[in-house]
Amino acid sequence: MWCIGALTQEYRQRMYALLELYARPMSKAEPVICIDEKSLQFINHSRNSLPMAAHNPSKQDYEYVRNGTTNLFVVVEPKGGKRIILVTERRGKIDFVAFINGLLTGAYAKARRIHLVLDNLNTHFRKCFDDVLGVGAAKKLLRRVQFHYTPKHASWLNMAEIEIGILSRQCLDRRIGDRELLQSEVEAWQQTRNAEQWTIEWNFTRQDADRKLGRHYVSQLAC
Repeated sequence: MWCIGALTQEYRQRMYALLELYARPMSKAEPVICIDEKSLQFINHSRNSLPMAAHNPSKQDYEYVRNGTTNLFVVVEPKGGKRIILVTERRGKIDFVAFINGLLTGAYAKARRIHLVLDNLNTHFRKCFDDVLGVGAAKKLLRRVQFHYTPKHASWLNMAEIEIGILSRQCLDRRIGDRELLQSEVEAWQQTRNAEQWTIEWNFTRQDADRKLGRHYVSQLAC
């Protein structure tokens, strides 16, 4: 395991806080929700593929046509076996705020408190909600939300990256040429994963972190 950047006191505090959060038992009243984004390029075939025949797989030309890009917001509730994916044109602060608003008023409307795990992308901070909604509306929307941020250069601590890796291997590892096809494929994948209630078992503890990373820690006196 390695990372870029110094393992400062702030790094350790954020890492310890997330590891403690992940160690808590599952709670429907206070779900832990990990969120991340994935950019995707639409790729079309340059010419029609040759269909599959007896003893011969289908064949496609190595040339392809770029057809723009899109964004996927990916949410996973690791212990709840739930994931929510939204395909959007962009991933700016307006898009992110709208996505979180949909979660809080939709799938997680009944939760007493929601723990959101995020990396340090500039659109992920509370100021963006103030900018988009206004201070009063943002305060009302986020009254049940507690933000948890990964250390800088440590997005591996966000379990949404694990889910995105699975999504990429099982659903996105091929040419997808337009948003309609992507939406259809992602929805089918998501429904199957949710129906089977696939969870993520996180076993990396604070003790593991100290054993593996301790020699790289920066002394508080050196900060």
